[in-house]
Amino acid sequence: MSLDEYKRKRRFEATPEPPPKVEKQSRHRFVVQRHRATRLHYDFRLEMEGVLKSWAVPKGPSLDPADKRLAMQVEDHPVSYFDFEGTIPEGNYGAGSVMVWDVGTWEPLSPVPVNGEYVPGTDKEAAAMLAKGDLKFRLKGKRLVGDFALVHIKARRAGSKGNEWLLIKKKDDHVVSGFDIDQFDTSVLSGRTMAQIAGDEDSAQWTSSRPASRGRVKAAWLADAIARADRKKAAGKKKALTTEGAEDAEKNKDKEQNPVERSANTVAKKKGSKPKTSSKPAVSTPTSSAISASSAIQDFAGAARKPMPTAIHPMLATSIDKPFDNPDWLFEIKWDGYRAIAFIDEGRVRLVSRNQNDLSAQFPELATLPKFVKARRAILDGEIVALDEEGRPSFSLMQQRTGFRPGKPRFARREGVPVMYYAFDLLYLDGVDLRRTPLERRKQLLQEQLTASEIVRFSDHYPEQGVKLFAAAGQKGLEGIVAKKRDSFYEETRSRDWLKIKITKRQECVVGGYTDPEGSRDYFGSLVLGLYDDRGRLIHVGQVGSGFDQRGLKDVFAELEPLASEKNPFFGEIGGLRKVHFVRPKLVAEIKFSEWTHETAEGGPKLRAPVFLGVRADKDPKECTLEEANPSG
Repeated sequence: MSLDEYKRKRRFEATPEPPPKVEKQSRHRFVVQRHRATRLHYDFRLEMEGVLKSWAVPKGPSLDPADKRLAMQVEDHPVSYFDFEGTIPEGNYGAGSVMVWDVGTWEPLSPVPVNGEYVPGTDKEAAAMLAKGDLKFRLKGKRLVGDFALVHIKARRAGSKGNEWLLIKKKDDHVVSGFDIDQFDTSVLSGRTMAQIAGDEDSAQWTSSRPASRGRVKAAWLADAIARADRKKAAGKKKALTTEGAEDAEKNKDKEQNPVERSANTVAKKKGSKPKTSSKPAVSTPTSSAISASSAIQDFAGAARKPMPTAIHPMLATSIDKPFDNPDWLFEIKWDGYRAIAFIDEGRVRLVSRNQNDLSAQFPELATLPKFVKARRAILDGEIVALDEEGRPSFSLMQQRTGFRPGKPRFARREGVPVMYYAFDLLYLDGVDLRRTPLERRKQLLQEQLTASEIVRFSDHYPEQGVKLFAAAGQKGLEGIVAKKRDSFYEETRSRDWLKIKITKRQECVVGGYTDPEGSRDYFGSLVLGLYDDRGRLIHVGQVGSGFDQRGLKDVFAELEPLASEKNPFFGEIGGLRKVHFVRPKLVAEIKFSEWTHETAEGGPKLRAPVFLGVRADKDPKECTLEEANPSG
């Protein structure tokens, strides 16, 4: 098939999309591009006969043979489309965001099996199979691996163009039952999400000189104005979290400020800087205006004058998988530290954990917190966080500060790790209980009561914009976000009125050994993982024991047994583990995790909360490097 149809749909004098050009040779590559146009779909393309043979797959490809995915064949595309990732602006054909979801190579499979198995075929056989409507092929991608088939079907619907195919995974060693494509929501080239691509200033972008159209636009000048407005709107999406200090945040709280820009004031500071504060911090004093304000507060919906409670059990959020936008919800950054209720009483503060342990002695610098709260008595809910060099909260630094690691021996506390209290809720204020007052009102009062300083900050909230905040948090390497209903009351239990959405990272690691199973578990306990440094040494970066079912344990162990070795492949000894059975470093495992820790006491950074996703047969272990992972970044 030529590129005539591709050419017919486009005016190349008005769009910079790649012109139609048939390549002399095909390199047997494939690409899957996630495309959010009128509807979200996946474009599956095979480099063949000098072009990209293309199918639009509404639900995307699957590694589960039970999923027979509808694939609508579309016009061939030039090979130059292969690695496009960016935004096609409004008014252009196919307007929307494009992500490179997977790339790799493919090879045709001979239509004649040998001993019941498909073997590599030829380009001539591939062309014949495509013409016949039954193309069998093998993929070696970052996410799609194994044997597949594209089968032409006769559609029953009226008006069918005869371009309906099915994309089917064949049964082999790479089958994943219940495959969920939404688990893979980042680009294999840039690591960005669709939201980040849509708002990334550096994205490739196809533009058109044609006027953008919104229905009937009769005047040329009006069309041009609309096009400028669309470009301005797109530019507004490109603003990520900034690194302004608290003082800048106070100057920019006008109504027109982008709320995601404001998140910078509670997310990150420039390296080596401290939050800007007044040389004379506001000290709480019981004035007549404060007393009159307290009287006004008790008139708020749900507020009740009561004695100050002596114990509060924190309200807990329910975990969900994906961010969302909703006008009935507020969205906050999820601070990765120690949850703490702050009881402020006449210039003193008591910090209590979610398990009702007193944390005050562990964080003596927070004793001055009452100076920055304009009240005699108050109860705040918030998070104590330890900050890294870039002002980002780090749970591993918090563990070093306290010397405590769950399931491991305590180590010496690391002095000098700065901490800060991010306050996100106000439960009690000068004689008035606010727990039955709607959340949005509580946060408004909290912001009015706080003076930003080096030890306490207001945790801002962003109405409706959950997806955008989630993307921004990911860009800054934060743990995730929390969604809270605007009108929710404070319940001292876990509730679906508060939802938490965590961001996970992914890393391909070399398997250098495994530990013995414990309890009822079979085969092995955990895989011992490593990455190569710039000197070619395999450095231990942790171990993973979760993410396996019984079948997974058996399958991975079957790959480990032939690699058994008496030699330790890691640089140096591995401490703190049960007996390790070493293997030759030939196996690569894909791991998802929450962050890189700072456990210098155990030989460098480690993966925190790792979960096994699968074995990467397409990855050379030597490609798994610390430099690529950038654990200190």
